[in-house]
Amino acid sequence: MPPKSAPPAKDAAEAIESIARNKRARFDYEILDTFEAGVMLTGTEVKSLRAGKANIVDAYGIVKDGEVWLLNANISPYDQGNRFNHEATRTRKLLLHGREIKRLIGAVERQGLTLVALELYFKRGRAKVRLALARGKKLHDKRADLKEKDDKREIARALKVRR
Repeated sequence: MPPKSAPPAKDAAEAIESIARNKRARFDYEILDTFEAGVMLTGTEVKSLRAGKANIVDAYGIVKDGEVWLLNANISPYDQGNRFNHEATRTRKLLLHGREIKRLIGAVERQGLTLVALELYFKRGRAKVRLALARGKKLHDKRADLKEKDDKREIARALKVRR
C-alpha cells in the first residue's frame, strides 16, 4: 500500500483577489464583528467586477424578511454588455448561513447596529463581501482617532531622526 500524500496546499485555493475597499468605514464606525457573505450577481456584474469596476463607499446591508441585502454597492455596467447589462446600484442579495442571519437580525433590530460593507473580493472564483457589524462613532471619537494617528506618526518620525 503506497504512503498517504500530504493534503494539497491551501494557499493557492485561498487566494483573495480584492476588488474594492471601503476605507472610510473604519473611520466613521466602530467595527464590532465581521462576516463574509456571498453575493448573488448577474453575468455582466461578474465581468465588470473582474475588470475592477466597483465602488462600495456608500454600501450597507439591511435585513428584510429573514434575508440580508446589500444596498448602494455601485458595480459599473459592463462595456460589452449591450441589452443584457445590469443596473449599476441595484439591490443584491447576500448569502449567509441561517445562524448568521439570526445573529444579524438581533444585532441590527435590537441593538441598533449597522451593517457596513468593508471589502468586495473574489475568493476561489466567487464574489464575496466582508460585512461589518458596526456602531457609528461620535465626532469626539473621530477626533481622538486622528490625534492618536498623528501622535504615532510624530513618534515614528522622532525615532527615525535619532537613528
